[in-house]
Amino acid sequence: MSRTDPTAAPLAPAADPRPALLSFLGGVGTVTGSKFLVESDHARILLDCGLFQGFADLRRRNWGRFARDAADIDAVVVTHAHLDHCGYLPRLVRQGFRGPILMSPHTARLAEIVLRDSARLQMEAARHANEHGWSKHRPAKPLYDDSDVDKTLAFFDPVPVGGEVEIMAGTRLALHQGGHILGSAWAHLTLEDGHTLAVSGDLGRPGHPLLLPAEPFSGADVLLLESTYGDRRHDQDSGRSAFASVIERTIGRGGTVVIPAFAIDRTEVVLHELTRLRETGVLPGSVPVYVDSPMALAALDVYRDAVRDGSPELRPEILAKGADALSPAPFLAARTVQESIDINGSRGPAVIVSSAGMATGGRVLHHLHRLLPDPRNAVVVVGFTAAGTRARDLVDGARALKMFGEYVPVRAEVADVPHFSAHADAEQIIEWLRDAPPPRTTYLVHGEAAASEALRDRIDRELGWTAVVPRSGEAVLVR
Repeated sequence: MSRTDPTAAPLAPAADPRPALLSFLGGVGTVTGSKFLVESDHARILLDCGLFQGFADLRRRNWGRFARDAADIDAVVVTHAHLDHCGYLPRLVRQGFRGPILMSPHTARLAEIVLRDSARLQMEAARHANEHGWSKHRPAKPLYDDSDVDKTLAFFDPVPVGGEVEIMAGTRLALHQGGHILGSAWAHLTLEDGHTLAVSGDLGRPGHPLLLPAEPFSGADVLLLESTYGDRRHDQDSGRSAFASVIERTIGRGGTVVIPAFAIDRTEVVLHELTRLRETGVLPGSVPVYVDSPMALAALDVYRDAVRDGSPELRPEILAKGADALSPAPFLAARTVQESIDINGSRGPAVIVSSAGMATGGRVLHHLHRLLPDPRNAVVVVGFTAAGTRARDLVDGARALKMFGEYVPVRAEVADVPHFSAHADAEQIIEWLRDAPPPRTTYLVHGEAAASEALRDRIDRELGWTAVVPRSGEAVLVR
């Protein structure tokens, strides 16, 4: 759809335009719900539109009215297709938003998959709750449904990465490769008064096995910077070793490995690593690998298309290997409900990759429900886990996990392998910033408090920049 109305009379610039106002409406003190609103005299632009996940008090925020009249927002910019950055879009449209939703072409394809799956899961959860009476709401309702997603997709407006587009008169957007997942970007916004604002989205780590690194930060007056791993360092070699070890141990005792994996990118990275283990003999050819997630399989098709088309986001060695880089044969895809049920009926060693990554919903819950009580089995958590999620509870040593209205004992081995994360760690974030001109202010967002504060202190100490951890709901001027 058109980003501007070509028939509209141009707006006369104010003699002395007021500074734009930046409001932190989500993604502050948490790694979910990213929403940052920029309001100037002539434009209201929402940067990311994510769903809150984790603790109940965070999830409840998804149900409230948006902080502004949704109909007054002119456009939304989405940095990438993960639910915590795009999952609130159908709710915003339900409340009256009718502007363009700008994102990269690959993000547009992946976001459609994410939103359709999100609506399906919410509708299924509401139906299950009403049938079995485990919700306190009577009746339980989904946050949004298929029709809301259909309406939302009509506003998708893909823009090229590396170029600049005019969102509306005087307000320009440039997307730069982010290296986090396919299609991810960091965004640079130029306002009508000439001031600039950049939002990192989620930055990829330079060692991503499939994607090339993020394009370096080139400067802005204000920077919104993710801080998910602001207090940690990835150790890729030890992470791969730990992953191989738990796979080998579990298969050796006749157990099944279940890997809760985000359907977008994490599944592809895990499959790439399983392919390597298959080639080296750690994962025997007789042990099947199941991917039980229609969403993950649809995303896998997008990645395979990108390989076939020679996407400039992908590493040369992946392009050279082709689609085989993501297929650890024997590879069994479970697309239908019956195929998922059939996996539960299988016996003997196996590896099951299923979403959601934080075990907040999806088919992985049924596998956990079956496999957790048996000490022969293992659960491998392969990325960041937000506080309040089942995956985080497992990592923190929970002895029982609540699913489908009951508690399930945790006797299976639980292995935490966070080094598979697609996020840059603290050192990698600093390196992304190091050669750029300093912003007037850098705001640390999309991180739990300890991580954001640690990265703030490090930016101040090593770069000498002014870095701030904002409060939820706070508003500041863009100067």
